[in-house]
Amino acid sequence: MKHIFLFFMALFFFAGASARTWNVEKITPPSWWAGMNHPELQILLYGEDISSSEVTLEGKGIHLKETFRPDNPNYLLVYLDISQAQAQTFQIRLKGKGRSACIPYELKQRIPERKQTQGFNASDVIYLAMPDRFANGKTDNDIIPGMKEKQVDRNRPDARHGGDLCGIDSHLDYLANLGITALWLTPVQENNMLQGSYHGYAITDYFQTDPRLGSTEDLIRLADHARSKGIKLIMDMVFNHCGDQCFLFADKPSDDWFNNRSQYVQTSFKIACLTDPHSTQADRTLATDGWFTRVMPDFNQRNPHVARFLIQSSIWWIETVGLGGIRQDTWPYADAGFMNTWCKEILEEYPNFNIVGETWLNNNVAVSRWQKGSPLARSGNPELPTVMDFPLQSLIGHAFDEETGEWEGGLFRLYDYLSQDAVYANPMNLLIFADNHDTSRFFQNEEQTKNLSRYKQAVTFLLTTRGIPQLYYGTEILMNGDKSKGDGYVRKDFPGGWSEDSLNCFSPENLNATQAEAFHFIRKLLNWRKGNEAIGKGSLKHFIIRNGCYVYERRYGERSAVIIMNGTGSIQELALAPYQEVLRAPEATDILSGKKIRLDDSLHLSPREILILEFREDKTLQNP
Repeated sequence: MKHIFLFFMALFFFAGASARTWNVEKITPPSWWAGMNHPELQILLYGEDISSSEVTLEGKGIHLKETFRPDNPNYLLVYLDISQAQAQTFQIRLKGKGRSACIPYELKQRIPERKQTQGFNASDVIYLAMPDRFANGKTDNDIIPGMKEKQVDRNRPDARHGGDLCGIDSHLDYLANLGITALWLTPVQENNMLQGSYHGYAITDYFQTDPRLGSTEDLIRLADHARSKGIKLIMDMVFNHCGDQCFLFADKPSDDWFNNRSQYVQTSFKIACLTDPHSTQADRTLATDGWFTRVMPDFNQRNPHVARFLIQSSIWWIETVGLGGIRQDTWPYADAGFMNTWCKEILEEYPNFNIVGETWLNNNVAVSRWQKGSPLARSGNPELPTVMDFPLQSLIGHAFDEETGEWEGGLFRLYDYLSQDAVYANPMNLLIFADNHDTSRFFQNEEQTKNLSRYKQAVTFLLTTRGIPQLYYGTEILMNGDKSKGDGYVRKDFPGGWSEDSLNCFSPENLNATQAEAFHFIRKLLNWRKGNEAIGKGSLKHFIIRNGCYVYERRYGERSAVIIMNGTGSIQELALAPYQEVLRAPEATDILSGKKIRLDDSLHLSPREILILEFREDKTLQNP
């Protein structure tokens, strides 16, 4: 009897074992599309001991090219050729060790408009907002059970404050009325870190929206609503590193998925060595392969499996959400060859798209070497369309505080810098800004916000010179912050974004007199700029500094604008004879005041005065 009992127990065990299924914890990407330019699809499967399974497919026009098993048995990478596949749901079958699984995988039908999506350009003005600090649209997602950082504390600058995607969505009318045409959000992907997760730059899941900000459906809805109001959505992405709580690091596929064999080595942050013709290989390697911090492991993009994972993550978001652009974090720190490949693949898939890379260097020569078509590229051919003009940002922080001389100081700094634009392949494809989430704000303290002449001149310059202007949230209401106190002090909450706020600055009637003047000034400029081809597409011609005044023209076709700034604290009498080639009529309208300005022998300019003179050629008055 004992033998019969053991026989039936063994039979029961093996029958149960044969019925067991593979526990697949993650599949990335979670879906894909038929009809993409790149015919290969990498599907990453993650689950306990999953690499010991064998893979078969059930679907039409889908070919299994390769099954790759990393060192870690919990991973299985499946490479498919989908060049002949139509939209469908096919089956990925796993079998082995007495277990099996049938995983349905969806190839979606592409939305036709996605391929022709229009990226941001110099006709746009970008508004940069940090979702956690802009507005809290739903309080029920402030704390998500199971996530590692649970606290919301608005009194702590570096804690989560509870802002979310719905909060931004609810204030799109505010942005549209302000005159904004593009919206850049700091990263919205999951940051399930132990602390400091509010900023988004330590991603733990590349295919998941952080649930404390909302769902992927919330992001899609936000993009759709923004698009209906003429606002493009720009997504911030991070390819250089992830958060150490990301499953890809916590349970690595293999050590070569991260630089330095997954061991922490601190970067030098001295990325100027990458374009320095005299630098050493050791310095270049430390700059690119070192980690930002111990909790931000550095991806090895030279690993082809890592490269494909990252490329697919960006395409998935573009196609899912309908993005109008990507801002790529810490551009020079990642592998240059990979980043060029990524750019080419994105722009082949989306020919009208745009990508801006964070190129935080202190001089225009170093920045220029990262832009597509650069005449100064040290090696290789950069493919990045747009770079960030950090040297100009630094100058903007000083130029409007100083007296302008004939050879130095004040607005001469701007003239002198722009006179060197020959180093850039395309000056119009520079992202220009006065501040952002990583710098001190243009006004570092409340006392400085009383100087509206400084504000008006800086805003006028930013919105009328060459390039793609970016405004940091709250600039329009004179928000201030000093980076030396910590990042949280330049990432304060927008007043009125929370129901408990005593002051709602989304309503202009609640602004104090100084804020109201600043708000109405920038709104007028932004709405004048919108659709103005002289600014969005036009050439830039500027004159040498005379009498402390800076004069430049933006011109496209029959439309031009001449900007005149007095960069001194004194009255200036500006003779107009040197400017006749841009003064196209004896009279012009100043768009700031609405007044007609006679352009006789000279102009009488008050201290720090600004004029924006608009000219249009009327062909009906010309002889046939």
